[in-house]
Amino acid sequence: MSAGYVRACALSVLQEDVPKKVELNGVPVTIVRTDEGVFAINDICSHANVSLSEGEVEDCMIECWLHGSSFDLRTGKPSGLPATRPVAVYPVKIEGDDVLVSVNQEN
Repeated sequence: MSAGYVRACALSVLQEDVPKKVELNGVPVTIVRTDEGVFAINDICSHANVSLSEGEVEDCMIECWLHGSSFDLRTGKPSGLPATRPVAVYPVKIEGDDVLVSVNQEN
């Protein structure tokens, strides 16, 4: 396994554009597989204490179900109000069928 990375889940269990919530080293993380790749983003919306993994994914964006803010899965930046602060995104590596994420470093 790559140094600093922990196994988040199997790649084969990820459905395209369907968020999966995991906890890695005490950090809530949402894993999303899109046609652009696999992304790991902090699961908690920066506007409200709401799980992003319960939102919908479209065009590499995840929408918070409560107030409608969307976050770019690649950068964590919100696309508009009410959220104004980005959420952390984490590096992802794929090794075989394992999705590895490093929550010790942010992109």
